[in-house]
Amino acid sequence: MKRIAIITAGGDTPALNATLYGAVARANELEVEVLGLMRGFDGAIDPRVPHVRLNPLFSLIPELDPCVGGSIIGSSRTYIDPRQVEQHRIVAGRLMKLGVEGLICIGGDGTISGMQPLSNFFPCVLAPKTIDNDLGLNYIDEPHEWLREEIAPGQYKYRRTSGRDEIDLEEIINYVTPGYATAVYVAAQGVERIRTTAESHCRIALIEVMGRDSGYIALGASYGQPDITLIPEVPLDFERLVERVRELYELQKHVVLVVGEGVVDEHGNQLGAASKSYDPAGNIMLSGAAEHLASMLEARLGDDYFRKTGLHHKAASAVFTRKIGHTQRGGRPIMFDRFTATQLGGRAVDLLIREQNNHVATVQWSEKAGFTVSELSASKLQDRWGKIRGRTVHPSFWDSKRFKLSELGRKYLQPIFTNAIGRDDMEAIHSKMFSPANLVTRYQSFNVEIQKRLQYLE
Repeated sequence: MKRIAIITAGGDTPALNATLYGAVARANELEVEVLGLMRGFDGAIDPRVPHVRLNPLFSLIPELDPCVGGSIIGSSRTYIDPRQVEQHRIVAGRLMKLGVEGLICIGGDGTISGMQPLSNFFPCVLAPKTIDNDLGLNYIDEPHEWLREEIAPGQYKYRRTSGRDEIDLEEIINYVTPGYATAVYVAAQGVERIRTTAESHCRIALIEVMGRDSGYIALGASYGQPDITLIPEVPLDFERLVERVRELYELQKHVVLVVGEGVVDEHGNQLGAASKSYDPAGNIMLSGAAEHLASMLEARLGDDYFRKTGLHHKAASAVFTRKIGHTQRGGRPIMFDRFTATQLGGRAVDLLIREQNNHVATVQWSEKAGFTVSELSASKLQDRWGKIRGRTVHPSFWDSKRFKLSELGRKYLQPIFTNAIGRDDMEAIHSKMFSPANLVTRYQSFNVEIQKRLQYLE
């Protein structure tokens, strides 16, 4: 191959530019041209196909900095509909008019769903990204644990059978996704900082982190030492939670809870999702799991409980919520994310060169070899009906009685985070955060320079 294209699709992660950097650096070694299609699949669907040359004369453009979050070629939540076969042919034809011989998609499960039908007409591979860390499998047979029931003509309900009780960490397919480590770093810092307010004012703090169906960020936020962690994978035992909150509050006069945004009640209903609205990808936009749970705790504990402690007159003044929010998605990626992202970007280029169409670059881990890159056919991630199921936190990673990380959960996190932050990360904070230049110069957006490089299919 002499020319390939690359897109970044879906929600932001801090490591997108690092993945682009790794792909372009590898392409330079192989003397392959790389075109960046703007705005994810939108750029391929647009008849003009807006794009930039990421390595003119096989040199990196200066705007492509792996230490900067976001994506210099933009993103969108537009996906290619698997049912629109004619659209797939048209997109493939546009790419061929550009002289492109293969496409790298950087994204998560939604991106794979858009990539796979296109791969029937054009060579495509995927480099994973998602802060939720939900792209992969706990073990290779996991997709076969789903069953489908027809509830009406053409309408189906899917449910999962009981899976394995234990897993081996070395079995995990795609151990970790770029962006996850930085999101956890931000979340753990948030827990640590909110702790001091809860402690000094004798309050119960509920801190909401991202993860609609995956509790990995909540799990990783254990580095911030919360008292209680709640993940979406395990239905909430509210009465046991109230009991544990009472125990901790009476002992230390404050409690800190980390709440995954997709936490469900005992009936499987997402807290804070009573009023359903949807984002552009079709996902339910949650009004606030932490806020909903805070209201439940206030009502259950009651004003009298806090008056008796002599610390607060009302439950409403004792309980408060905070969302870490989109800060988890942005900013400088820490060293671990930069390393895995660049490696996956480079492997994606190799997959195209080796004609391994419809494959996913993966990060594997073993105690002997540490982290290595590999690949997997994207079809291995699908169930028998072709659906990609997001990886969830395995029950063995979480202690449901103590609402805490389990021993295996600790063993899972340690290889990722023990040396996740580099000296250059700390130096960047030291030299840039309070640089006097920040007070006199305007932020220099890479969008300004990228617009100057923009080209179109005519």
